[in-house]
Amino acid sequence: MKKNKKKKKPTYITGVFSASNGEFGFVDSDEFSESVFIPGKYLNGAMHSDTVMVEVTVEHAVKGKKPEGVIVKIIERGIKRVVGTYEKSKHFGFVIPDNQKIGEDIFIAKENAKGAMDGHKVVAEIIEYPHKRRSAEGRIVEILGHLSDPGVDVLSIVEGLEIPSEFPPKVLSQAERIPDEISSADCEGRLDLRDVCMVTIDGEDAKDLDDAVSISFKDGIYELGVHIADVTNYVQQNSALDKEALKRGTSVYLADRVIPMLPHRLCNGICSLNEGVDRLALSCLMQIDENGDIIGHKLAETVICVNKRMSYTNVSAILNHTDVTVTEEYKEYIPMFESMEQLSSILRKKRFSRGAIDFDLPETKIIVDKNGMPIDIKPYERNVATMLIEDFMLAANETVASHFFWQEIPFVYRVHDAPDADKIEQLSILIRNFGYSFKASKENIHPKEIQKLLAGIEGTQEEAMITRLTLRSMKQAQYHMECSGHFGLACKEYCHFTSPIRRYPDLQIHRIIKDEIRGRLNADKQLQYANRLPNVASQSSRTERRATEAEREVNKLKKAQYMKQFIGESFEGIISGITSWGIYVELPNTVEGMIRVNLLTDDFYAYHEKEHELVGIQFGKTFKLGQKVKVLVHDTDEVLRTIDFILEEDYDENES
Repeated sequence: MKKNKKKKKPTYITGVFSASNGEFGFVDSDEFSESVFIPGKYLNGAMHSDTVMVEVTVEHAVKGKKPEGVIVKIIERGIKRVVGTYEKSKHFGFVIPDNQKIGEDIFIAKENAKGAMDGHKVVAEIIEYPHKRRSAEGRIVEILGHLSDPGVDVLSIVEGLEIPSEFPPKVLSQAERIPDEISSADCEGRLDLRDVCMVTIDGEDAKDLDDAVSISFKDGIYELGVHIADVTNYVQQNSALDKEALKRGTSVYLADRVIPMLPHRLCNGICSLNEGVDRLALSCLMQIDENGDIIGHKLAETVICVNKRMSYTNVSAILNHTDVTVTEEYKEYIPMFESMEQLSSILRKKRFSRGAIDFDLPETKIIVDKNGMPIDIKPYERNVATMLIEDFMLAANETVASHFFWQEIPFVYRVHDAPDADKIEQLSILIRNFGYSFKASKENIHPKEIQKLLAGIEGTQEEAMITRLTLRSMKQAQYHMECSGHFGLACKEYCHFTSPIRRYPDLQIHRIIKDEIRGRLNADKQLQYANRLPNVASQSSRTERRATEAEREVNKLKKAQYMKQFIGESFEGIISGITSWGIYVELPNTVEGMIRVNLLTDDFYAYHEKEHELVGIQFGKTFKLGQKVKVLVHDTDEVLRTIDFILEEDYDENES
């Protein structure tokens, strides 16, 4: 008699569904170590970002197969509104989503079209989610404009990520009541630093100047002052202004616009440290010896008056002796700038000696015309002045974080955890192909090893590519009440104190500092902060990621728009990534496009995952990371925000 086999108990997990073009997707869950693959026939009406329950049908332990599953329940819908292009028919219409992960068009009944016309960019609210054979249905709640109207392309990205772009009337009304100038009453009880020589150093087009610096040197000690606009004097906690600032979390800097955290009346007005006017500030006054050790500090509410508004370009020209006219114009400030350069160098040397990592990747600078169309794209290089300000801001942020950490006061830290062991292992394999290595155990790696790697590749052909691969292996920094250290900066305590105009955590930290200065950090106040700060940290981390995604998507869009004019033209680039479906090539101006494998017509190519190579099966031609190639611009797609290259056949790969 045969024994009945005991039926295996099914495994159920809960997680968030991430769609891939709507045809299939993956569910990530804290309850399972791997992403669970969901075939298209088992989506059961789930859409991208939905929280779902999954029955795992093929576990990863079974014959080495990837875990697969069936969505058995939709717990919470993740997408409530969709941004897309309206297509009108006689009696109804459809919204074609901009988000390619939403795999189906949204049906719009005629009475729900709000007068939208063919080609309008719209925001549609979902009123019926897909079920069995029934499509999703929605109603149009906002018409952004025609897809060819100037600025609508970027506005669609902003709306798609649900970034607030207009301030509510109550917030604007509150901002209007704030005075244009400070009063004598505002200055009472503050440390008066109006006689201290100080400057702001920013980009030429900056309007929100929230930090000024001062310096003196005597008896081997530098007195460095970092003076930050006292935004909290005008933005009271739980006011309409404050709630809107927390909702936004950060200002968003895009190619053709800035979406500010605070109304322009504040960030470009009384909160901006403009030249020659009295302003309220919070100052971090540091005493630093010639070894770069901060031997003393003071946090103070101050009143200041900036002597000069300087630009990075002019300060760099002065310190590098490249512009006689500029040097003559600012000659009285030259000794101050020279002291700043000396201290900056000392601080940077000390930071690097402990292992801080400097990912010196050029940022993209996209220049647009009055209609938002890109007219030039180039790398935005750092110079001695940008690094000088960076060094001083880092010193102030670290000083403030350390000040509160040792008092065990509820606080918002900027934390950056060590990278995962598996990502470091993958990076180790990759760089080994280029003849590089670093020391790392299975448990951890010291940031100094990453620093040594980056120093070793400096000036080489593969520098930018390996730097980018290394950066991708790092974890994302975030805000947290627990001070777990900052891996990238190789420091134990770090926070964001220096930009309260554009970052909410800095604004919150200023309130804590002022409460301490005024003796208000009693047990009740600390309990209030302990209850409030977890939400501040999580909301700020979320909005920061959202802003980064918006910036990335807008840059991709503008690059696709810019490269459209060069279709058929030739460029030289470096292979920046290789996958089974194509070769990513980066041009010197930071534009990245892809050569699709199916457009490599001289052979059939196999992808060698471990080596990150594509190798021709018949002739053995190999494509490797860091390799120089010549490409032709084949096509661009503004909807997908992609650029397609094809290999230029007559390019001699042995050219230097």
